[in-house]
Amino acid sequence: MRTYLQCVPCFVRQTLEAVQMASDAPAVHEQVMRQVLHRTSQMDLGDSPPIMGQAIHRIIKQITGVTDPYRDAKRRLNAFALRLYDELAPQIDEAADPVSAAVHLAAAGNVVDLGVKSGLDHDQIRSAVRSALDDTLDPREVERFRQAVAAARDILYLGDNSGEIVFDRMLIERLPHENVTFVVRGEPIINDATMQDAIETGMADLVTVIDNGSDAPGTILSDCSPEFRERFARADLIISKGQGNYETLSEEDRPIFYLLKVKCPVIAQDIGEPVGTLILRRK
Repeated sequence: MRTYLQCVPCFVRQTLEAVQMASDAPAVHEQVMRQVLHRTSQMDLGDSPPIMGQAIHRIIKQITGVTDPYRDAKRRLNAFALRLYDELAPQIDEAADPVSAAVHLAAAGNVVDLGVKSGLDHDQIRSAVRSALDDTLDPREVERFRQAVAAARDILYLGDNSGEIVFDRMLIERLPHENVTFVVRGEPIINDATMQDAIETGMADLVTVIDNGSDAPGTILSDCSPEFRERFARADLIISKGQGNYETLSEEDRPIFYLLKVKCPVIAQDIGEPVGTLILRRK
């Protein structure tokens, strides 16, 4: 997916929010913003938005020396999501179709995205995941997903955010998880899930977890490690979670199911569904 001009205000907003987490100094905020604006003026609109997102957060890290300004927020999101897990896991098991219910909750969990909304509160998360049980994904896609999972022996599940990873865990627990490898980012970027989040949320106790070797808020294959690219190339099935992974992989010719919540007008335009829609769609 390409970058649209409507992405630019989001880049600016995200820059200011992130640098204010990393530093209290207005002079540092200005220095970062000036560099980001200069970099933005030179960006290639043919690139996916996470390429610019990666550049922004590298600038912030370089100038402030803070490698993970979202660390405390990520811990809080993981802890809150684990409390929701205790409430929701029994409801999934009691559902008429537990796999479908878990897919809906995993998609709804994509709301836990501080890159889109840094002021996300617990009530908004709780509301989003509860309403997912009453939402309706395309039942034909759910059935295609079920059949693809049953046929696959090497499933690569590309994770997205901290907190959200707990909802991914609820879905993976209802799949043949011995066939699943979960993927996290190689280094901290926004509130994207890293190996630490996989450990904190119990994902690392459930399935094999690997990192992709990249610090981009998506899966930019050219920036990922050779080891990850080899796993990506040989997987029978890839579950691509979230907007950043959709933005970077939407043109890849691989057996991919995209699972996300549409959270911005640019994604809505590209994917052809309104903001707020839960998406399960096979490439």
